[in-house]
Amino acid sequence: MGLFSRFTDIINANLNSMLDKAEDPEKMIRLIIQEMEETLVEVRTTAAKHIAEKKTVSRQVRALESSIKNWQNKAELALEKDRDDLAKMALSEKQKCSAQLVDIQKELTQLDEFLTSVQDDAQRLQEKLSDAKRRQEAYALRQESAEVRLKVRQKAAIYNIDEAIGKFERYQQKIDRVEAEIEAHDMTQNKDLESQFRALETDDNLEQEFAELKKKVANG
Repeated sequence: MGLFSRFTDIINANLNSMLDKAEDPEKMIRLIIQEMEETLVEVRTTAAKHIAEKKTVSRQVRALESSIKNWQNKAELALEKDRDDLAKMALSEKQKCSAQLVDIQKELTQLDEFLTSVQDDAQRLQEKLSDAKRRQEAYALRQESAEVRLKVRQKAAIYNIDEAIGKFERYQQKIDRVEAEIEAHDMTQNKDLESQFRALETDDNLEQEFAELKKKVANG
């Protein structure tokens, strides 16, 4: 089932209201455009049919005008020949053609009015369709812009994550260096301490050996 039931529905439609109420405005505008285009094709098809009909009626008008003129000439000729009977019959045929011409001209006038109305309707429908297509383009641009902004933000987020990881790694390296310096300092300090103790032990051994040697010399 279409969005619109007749041509006037489209012309009187408030696109803003319809799109504001739609759950999916982009899908709605596509459906509106599709139905407008289909309706425009129908309007043009109707116009083409009536244009063809107008051409047929116009030919009938010209034929009747020619017949009227022809019967007029025949009536005049009959009077010139003193044939009143033929003149009256010719005038009778002329009146018939004239009556037909009046009816045909009314039909032609109605066709002209209808075609003028169709042309106006087609113009208004085309304007509505153009407006709907502009809105569709606006939606497309908004969608494209939103996708671009999303990509930029995603890239920025990735950059921020990479930057944070880089900073963490640099901090970790700095901590590793500090810890290494502490270990190196402790290692060096421990070696110096051990050396001092060994030196003390060496001094004690030397004093003991010196004392024993001195005692031996004294007893000798």
